[in-house]
Amino acid sequence: MNLNSTTASPLALMIALFLVAGCSSIGKTIDPAKYDSMTCTELNSALGDVARDISRTAITRGKVANTNVPRWLLGGARVKTAIANRETARIDRLKQQQQAMVAVRANKCPRSTD
Repeated sequence: MNLNSTTASPLALMIALFLVAGCSSIGKTIDPAKYDSMTCTELNSALGDVARDISRTAITRGKVANTNVPRWLLGGARVKTAIANRETARIDRLKQQQQAMVAVRANKCPRSTD
């Protein structure tokens, strides 16, 4: 009986991660025009949010990549790779968004030289 309780855990984890990663990767496009209408304070706040999302996604990707999938779980390694790839794509998209915000902020907001 102890075997059932320990073997169900990786399967449940993989299914949960697959669902979460699938929902998070639904495409969003980057619209630099919306950043033009933001104030410097709003841009700074949005940059902080994006940086936090990048960190959170990288941590999730690392946890997925380090998950030990049992050999008997057919297709488990492929699911793990697919989830890690989706998280990598999300990080790339967030970095593009961050770069667009940085470019707008560089043109719009004065630098403080305190």
